Amino acid sequence: MNIKTFPLRPFFFYFLILFLVLQSCNKKGKTNEQGVSIISLDTTGIQPFLKSYPELDRYSEDYKTIYKHYDSHYIWFNEKGMVDYGESLYQRVKDLEEEGIYSVFPYEKEVDSIYGLKIKNPEEHLDAELLMTGLYLFYVENVYKGIDSKATTDLGWLLPRKEFSETEVLDSIIAEKEMSQNDSLMFGQYFKLRDALKKYKEIERNGGWTKIEVSKDVKLKPKDSSELIRQIRNRLYITGEIENNNGSNIYDEELKSGIIAFQKHHGFNRDSVISAEHISAMNRPVQDYIKTIVVNMERCRWLPSNFVQADELILVNIPSYHLDFYRNGEIIFNSNVVVGSVMHKTVIFSGEMSYLAFSPYWNIPQSIVKNEIEPGIERDPDYLKKRNMVRENGQVRQLPGRNNSLGLVKFMFPNENNIYLHDSPAKRLFGTEDRARSHGCIRVAKARELAITILEDDKEWTTNKIDAAMHAGKESTYNLKKKIPVYIGYFTAWVDEEGQINFYNDVYKRDDKLADLLFYKS
Repeated sequence: MNIKTFPLRPFFFYFLILFLVLQSCNKKGKTNEQGVSIISLDTTGIQPFLKSYPELDRYSEDYKTIYKHYDSHYIWFNEKGMVDYGESLYQRVKDLEEEGIYSVFPYEKEVDSIYGLKIKNPEEHLDAELLMTGLYLFYVENVYKGIDSKATTDLGWLLPRKEFSETEVLDSIIAEKEMSQNDSLMFGQYFKLRDALKKYKEIERNGGWTKIEVSKDVKLKPKDSSELIRQIRNRLYITGEIENNNGSNIYDEELKSGIIAFQKHHGFNRDSVISAEHISAMNRPVQDYIKTIVVNMERCRWLPSNFVQADELILVNIPSYHLDFYRNGEIIFNSNVVVGSVMHKTVIFSGEMSYLAFSPYWNIPQSIVKNEIEPGIERDPDYLKKRNMVRENGQVRQLPGRNNSLGLVKFMFPNENNIYLHDSPAKRLFGTEDRARSHGCIRVAKARELAITILEDDKEWTTNKIDAAMHAGKESTYNLKKKIPVYIGYFTAWVDEEGQINFYNDVYKRDDKLADLLFYKS
């Protein structure tokens, strides 16, 4: 029998829509002024609950605060059952690996069982309500907060941590009726890294890449022919540095563009020569790159979400040896920098730039005097004179001038670490790949241009006046009319303005320590 069925489809479609709308309305239930259920909750049941679920006892004060905030009412259930944002919370916790988190809610099975119950009488299931609150606190702690501030301080991270309250976040979730990612709480770089994590996890699922066996002295140049070329081409195709894989053994122009892109995205100087060092970076297992992304997503959790949206802000990233100057969220200036050596690590902290010093003296720290200058004087009585240094009141100073170690200008944000930005006469270091060479302060390649950018809206300072002050041979200072926040951070993975992820050398070996904390936590 050949019966046409398509006339029934519109009817079925509208029936389905009506059914879904009615189901949605049925789930809404009655709410009070705060948007939560009208069902009252006996808060005396919280402590017995926490004794039964001891892994949640660390949230004891949070439970009290939350239910006091909602006048002791059910949050996750109404008379129709679990609310929509409760179900979306449950799903988000199930998908935590997408957030680079490998922790598991300690009562996962118990929460799973809640869905099997299809609860219609929440008053008889206080544990289910309180378990969902525990699930929420677990999610907020892992996704929005990250590891506690004591642990980050122990890791040497002294940048200010973001602050927020669990009740404010929950208010917004209830208002939106969905447990969506709260963008206002997260530094934008986090989401970019999350997208990169998704890409690299897909590469992992597809088997990653094959290791390229190579000698230490390999040097491949355009037009060279080698089996290695084909292997390198395959590797770059997987991560997207080249769009097409023609399978050729010849080092052609397409591969050259891919190599330069790879070098750029991995902190190497850009040229067309393929070295063993480049291939070593290609050979890092995909799991290592995933770990690097996850570690830096965690660092993003700690930062205030809007800090780069400040009127002005300078951000120095130690592993990339790079400085960015932001105005209203846009990068208006950048420069290579030299940071502290492994022996003299630059501190990860923030301050406020308050003044500039032109033609500066260098008041040499006593540690440098003891370890470097005094031994130098023993070897050569003219050591100080040759370096334009003098002793004054027991202190050694280097006089202003072109060869002064601070260069011609320094940018001061007074701090107990005695760290600041400054010019440098050692210009060649700014072109090297390893720029961890200072005693802790940050040398700026384009110091003159930075001074001009900082003062460009100040009518008192023209470019000529800045140049004259820099070459005056006598120190002078200028107090900024508006202080500029300076953040010195540590990110070994960073997605740039073009949407490309960049990986940098873990110069102070901080990633593994943080990774151990994250995976131990899981």
